[in-house]
Amino acid sequence: MRPLTDRIPKPLLAVRGRPLIEWVIAALARAGVTELVINHAHLGNQLTAALGNGDRLGVSIRYSPEREALETAGGIANALPLLGEAPFLAVNADLYCNYDFTRLAERPLGEDLAHLVLVANPDHHPQGDFSLDEAGGRVCEHGPPASMLTFAGIGLYSPRLFSGIPPGHKAPLAPVLRKAMSANRVGGEHHRGEWNDVGTPERLALLNQVNGTT
Repeated sequence: MRPLTDRIPKPLLAVRGRPLIEWVIAALARAGVTELVINHAHLGNQLTAALGNGDRLGVSIRYSPEREALETAGGIANALPLLGEAPFLAVNADLYCNYDFTRLAERPLGEDLAHLVLVANPDHHPQGDFSLDEAGGRVCEHGPPASMLTFAGIGLYSPRLFSGIPPGHKAPLAPVLRKAMSANRVGGEHHRGEWNDVGTPERLALLNQVNGTT
């Protein structure tokens, strides 16, 4: 997202007059998810200044700062002391979508370590990430081409999924998920509504040209 993110963290970039992360927070609040933990590194002081303790948005926010970005799994592992021992919902802060988070807030994990939300493969990622057996609700690393979908950056996780990652260590999420998939402990669903990964200035500009809100 450079040069835009040279001066502002990506979650604070505006879509339709509102920072991306505020759209996410509003959707979570509508689903009754009001206890939030936000991890941050690059220009994180701007996030804390903009969002504060969450009162303005109807939520309670605590922060998990990182001296350097720890990647997704590393950031979650570092925040585990704030997240507690129950399954928790994690959402990328640079998404614009109309997913109903109530679906995850009310879902039991059972013996699974994760439940992922997947979407149709966008033009910039045609090969997808994982295979979804929609009938059985299981997610695998590989499968028939027609079953391959893209991870939406939205998931319900057991803290046990991240127990092997020391606090403060960098760790990407995909290898952690693949290990759980190999043990058949990852479920999933296909979200067919609006979903945008705001990953380039061009995608941001296009999104701001489209009328309507989530």
